[in-house]
Amino acid sequence: MTDTPRRRPPLPTREGTLKLKSRASAPATTAAPAAPAKSGSQDWRKRSKASYPDQAGSEAPRRSRSPDDTPRPRDERPPRDAGDKPGRGFGERGPRADGERPARRDGASAERPYRERAPRPDGERPRQRDERPPRAADAGPRPERSADGPARPPRHERKQWSGAPRPAPAPSPLAADGSIRLSKRMTELGLCSRREADEYIEKGWVRVDGRVVSELGSRVQPGQLVELDRRGQTAQDRRVTILLNKPVGYVSGQAEDGYQPASVLITAENRWLDDASETRYLNSHHRGLAPAGRLDIDSIGLLVFTQDGRIARQLIGDDSAIEKEYHVRVEGGLDAAGLALLNHGLSLDGEALRPAKVSWLNEDQLRFVLREGKKRQIRRMCELVGLKVVGLKRVRIGRVMLGNLPPGQWRYLGANEVF
Repeated sequence: MTDTPRRRPPLPTREGTLKLKSRASAPATTAAPAAPAKSGSQDWRKRSKASYPDQAGSEAPRRSRSPDDTPRPRDERPPRDAGDKPGRGFGERGPRADGERPARRDGASAERPYRERAPRPDGERPRQRDERPPRAADAGPRPERSADGPARPPRHERKQWSGAPRPAPAPSPLAADGSIRLSKRMTELGLCSRREADEYIEKGWVRVDGRVVSELGSRVQPGQLVELDRRGQTAQDRRVTILLNKPVGYVSGQAEDGYQPASVLITAENRWLDDASETRYLNSHHRGLAPAGRLDIDSIGLLVFTQDGRIARQLIGDDSAIEKEYHVRVEGGLDAAGLALLNHGLSLDGEALRPAKVSWLNEDQLRFVLREGKKRQIRRMCELVGLKVVGLKRVRIGRVMLGNLPPGQWRYLGANEVF
């Protein structure tokens, strides 16, 4: 049950329903005279019959600032105090005389009458910013924009914006005190790769000036002695490098478009029988094995797989200068000017290519020696001079030759072989 009292239903009367009393009794004082009825936009002031049935159709009393609660006409307001701005009705401002200009707020008078500027001669126009008179020789140096830095150069000497985004500044590996990360220093010294350096540091296999350093992110000075422990050297020696003669139809890296990666050919059955290396094949040799370079799916020849980060950096690093030799079978004619362009003068993707060594092997085969490896570089170079490549084979990387390695077979990099 609730505490809300129930309302009794109205009792029937002669007039039909019982009249309800008003919730607030009318005041005993004399009520204000009723305002004249308004129409139009003032109908909303009439009270609702649902809220006040006894006052339905009447207008709500209007609050006034006068003490007797009676609206005061506009013209019966008391006069303003002395010093106030004199009142005037809306639209009572008189027209200004010809040439008259309104006074300023600070009380100062205008220096010249309004609209009395002398007309300009025909053809004359306002002086532009870049048409200022030359600065006098004895005027002295231009003022600097700031006291801390040099003066800003003139606008015509500033570098024009080309629309390209500004490249992010390359962070320097050296800190304010000249130190460098230990893993970065180990890579510079050729001890291992960055990933391998972090692994050896965590295991405590790295010494700096004879002291073991096992904390990642440690920094050293360039002149400090960094050594790899015997255990780290042994782990590096166990990392293998494999040379594969890739046939047509295999991709260098991950599988794509239904084609298998060339790494599936590295099995015990596909090892070359004439391999002179004494390394025994283990399944662990596939762990961390990655291609150091690439060959197109339609190209054949020498492809390197390695677990050694030092060799990978040497072959595909940004500062790599290892030569790669290709034998390319082409169709089409090539004059002396085209051959000169193949050696130097072509650009791909908006970048000039490094100088190459290109010469004829026979009447339909060219020999390319490159120091870079852009995507499909040789094929695109030949297209620029009107040639079509019908066959491409890589025969040498650095000082390592493909030799007699059969297609689809592989061998280990010998202990006496270096790129």
